[in-house]
Amino acid sequence: MQAKFQVACVALVGALLALPALAQGTKAPDTWGQTVTKAGPGVEGQELDATQVELVKKVNAYFNQMGDMKGTFVQTSADNKRLRGKFYLKRPGQFRFEYNLPSRQVIVSDGKYMAIQDHDLKTDDRLGLDQTPFRVILRDDVDLLRDAKILEVGETDDRIILALQDKSPDTQGRIKLFMQKRPTVDLKEWITTDSQGLDTKVELTEFARVDSLDPKLFVPPPIALQKLQ
Repeated sequence: MQAKFQVACVALVGALLALPALAQGTKAPDTWGQTVTKAGPGVEGQELDATQVELVKKVNAYFNQMGDMKGTFVQTSADNKRLRGKFYLKRPGQFRFEYNLPSRQVIVSDGKYMAIQDHDLKTDDRLGLDQTPFRVILRDDVDLLRDAKILEVGETDDRIILALQDKSPDTQGRIKLFMQKRPTVDLKEWITTDSQGLDTKVELTEFARVDSLDPKLFVPPPIALQKLQ
């Protein structure tokens, strides 16, 4: 169960992380600060300036207006292992990540629980979505100024960069979001950092908004059908 929990949190990056490490490896270099040229990092316990607050509000608006989405992703773990797959997203709190073969892992959230399934090992491990850093960005009413501890916020000519932690003591770890600004604000990638300081990056290589996704995509099979006794 521990191994599956690790993989899930890494994949969803997610954001977004008090999660255990996915694999043995060294901490990835922190280059986030080098990309920020305006509105430098906020300091815990210190109020954000007006420019930083407006950037956070833009990210709030993006997630609150985001409809159903689907696309493809590339996940890079701390040991530089790369995995590809498809994702489906339906707010509030529903998502599905399917890894390309030879992996047969699927990560599914129904809005309350996240299931990490391995169809080779016939395992199905679950945890509450509230225990993951994705809670604050996929809830019905996203308000990061209210629900998150802002660790860094700034922008470059073409991106908004926002690093945060959930204020809930039950949710550890952190996530860093990279949002494109043109032609519209859109999520391009994120980096999650687990409790051991290991980084996992997820890049959205293709994504499209769709009118409505099939609700069945977000309903994992019963545990009894997947769990190896």
